[in-house]
Amino acid sequence: MYFTIRRGIDTCIAFIALIVLSPLFLLLSIAIKCDSKGPVFFKQERIGKDFKSYQMIKFRSMVVNAQNIGTGVYSFANDPRVTKVGRFLRKTSLDELPQLWNIIKGDMSFVGPRSPVVGHFPAKESLNEDYKRRFTVLPGITGLAQVTGRNEMTWDEKVRYDNLYIDKVKRYTIFYDIQIWFLTIARVFSMKNVEESQEVMKQNQESENWKQ
Repeated sequence: MYFTIRRGIDTCIAFIALIVLSPLFLLLSIAIKCDSKGPVFFKQERIGKDFKSYQMIKFRSMVVNAQNIGTGVYSFANDPRVTKVGRFLRKTSLDELPQLWNIIKGDMSFVGPRSPVVGHFPAKESLNEDYKRRFTVLPGITGLAQVTGRNEMTWDEKVRYDNLYIDKVKRYTIFYDIQIWFLTIARVFSMKNVEESQEVMKQNQESENWKQ
């Protein structure tokens, strides 16, 4: 029941936020265009609720065609593909703001598990029940895994926290989501673990704990 009610709350807040933040959107768009060649927004196909794919929208923080350069979709600390403005956007998490549109469309929620990139995550049929369960709710801009460890956590650790979030939000409803938002704000100001370390990236690539 709460997830149905939350959908309406998310939509209203996201719509208001887009209007209020429109001047900031304009300033960031100008900064991105002045800093490097390419579009203002970056779209990437992600896996959402019930394993349905959607186009996640973010402010572009890397050079054009970055996914075909170096480590591909994996980004790490001091990644040379990240632009000057992009580094600021990532540290402040402002690159996530366009996802307000994803929330309005119904692709995402404010709080929930982080959605993985299509083609860089095991197929649904090969996943165990723990990994499948995190896809039973809408993905979020932030979540329990993000405020707990952000990008220094492996996928196995993130899945544990994602499922813990699902259990707790069903019990504490909106109050638990509000708590995560306050923790998110603290995380953003700390600017820690914004990008994945190469060690964690290697662990994610080698792990097979997702198998049935």
